[in-house]
Amino acid sequence: MNITRRKAIQFAAIAGGSALLLPMAYQHISHAATTRSPQPEAFTVKLPIPPVLQPVRSDETTDYYEIVIRRNQAEILPGLLTEIWGYNGITPGPTIKQHQGRQSVVRFVNHVGASTSTHLHGMASLPQFDGYAEDLSSPGFYKDYIYPNNRAATFWYHDHAIDETAHHVYMGLAGMYIVQDDFELSLPLPKGKYDIPLIIDDKIFAHNGSLIFDDREHTSLMGDILLVNGAPLPRLEVANRKYRFRVLNGSVSRSYKLALSTGDDLIVIGTDGGLLEAPVRTKNLRLGMAERYELIIDFSKYPIGTQIVLQNLGLPNNTDFAGTSKIMRFDVVRNEPDNSLIPSKLRPFEALISPSARPTRRWTFEKRNDRWEINGNIWDRNRVDANPGLNDIEVWEIITNSRDWFHPVHIHLVHFQILERNGQPPLAYERGWKDVVYIGEDDNIKLVARFEPHQGKYMMHCHNTVHEDHAMMTQFEVGSGGVNPMSAPPRPLPATPL
Repeated sequence: MNITRRKAIQFAAIAGGSALLLPMAYQHISHAATTRSPQPEAFTVKLPIPPVLQPVRSDETTDYYEIVIRRNQAEILPGLLTEIWGYNGITPGPTIKQHQGRQSVVRFVNHVGASTSTHLHGMASLPQFDGYAEDLSSPGFYKDYIYPNNRAATFWYHDHAIDETAHHVYMGLAGMYIVQDDFELSLPLPKGKYDIPLIIDDKIFAHNGSLIFDDREHTSLMGDILLVNGAPLPRLEVANRKYRFRVLNGSVSRSYKLALSTGDDLIVIGTDGGLLEAPVRTKNLRLGMAERYELIIDFSKYPIGTQIVLQNLGLPNNTDFAGTSKIMRFDVVRNEPDNSLIPSKLRPFEALISPSARPTRRWTFEKRNDRWEINGNIWDRNRVDANPGLNDIEVWEIITNSRDWFHPVHIHLVHFQILERNGQPPLAYERGWKDVVYIGEDDNIKLVARFEPHQGKYMMHCHNTVHEDHAMMTQFEVGSGGVNPMSAPPRPLPATPL
């Protein structure tokens, strides 16, 4: 495809005299940025916390929500306005908090001026509500997505439009979605205002504050300013007690190596698919794009006045800048009682299969013939590359054969367990339920999944969304006779009542 949907929309806007004739929200360039972003002073902005979205209404089984996708102006860099694309006009979008067993119906209304598809990342949704990349909502349309909330975990919702995921997420279309159950709520972990989402991403800004989208000839986008919850290098004032942080890498292409400036441990209690079996202490933590880890940081050991920086130590094949080594700062400013604890055991965990099991299927992620390919192919909605049966357990081997790239691989529908990383056990904090696996340079990863609870077609792709858009995606079909992912098309406005 020589003209992407994004370019077609721009051309149509110019021809039609639409709102896109206003100053552009971003600049798209295909070479290294020639100017650095305006550099904000570090740790002067307070960390914003995304608001929790309240349902429009509720009944005995279901909560109903509405989110409008639209453009807005935001002061991200002090004194400058940046056009963003936001869920309810904010970025990150509002957080949805749910209880396992209750159903959600979330209406997404498209007023952003580009076609969208919303994916609730990690949720075991039916195919028609999974955010299939070609199931597009045009401007002036809406779609009601039904979510079962059948797992207690930290999920996130983001745009998944074919060819345009990187651009749309970069402009701000991402938000957190948290499901809890009675078991988790019974644990003495930090709760309420001490349970905080941290969505990390990186941007490039022009001197007028607009965003620069530079995917470096369709390879990656590396910003020179890090944001947390939409704020550049923020600070969070904390009490000298334990906090729980739900950390998401929302970047297009950048991975992170997290560490505290004090050298103290990060205490990992959860992965993409929920709580670990037991806490894992680590001096640093690798965070690939779309991965989520839940961390406890115990500030009780620090005297009032202590400042602790969450650092990014950097990883291979990331472009580092002066502003990308520090993420945010925690300022210990007050005394508060703390009745929370870190249990030695969290959620029971049962291995699906022995690590010695032989692979059922092999997948190679590579750049070849100037294309991002999986097993030598690019995306084709008419091709299915695997057909596990419903409830089958399969072992998949995922390989990359280059020292120049890493590929966080996301498998829709299922959560899996990592069996091996290059013939060795996975990292200690990876030994839980995952839906993204970091495939590093020349890595060979073996994982296992049970393909449930739905039949139908689902996607697997690289979550460097530049690679995804060009078109490092494939699909598998669970069983036969599942619902077509295009079978619940968006509807034109005006919308019927929820």
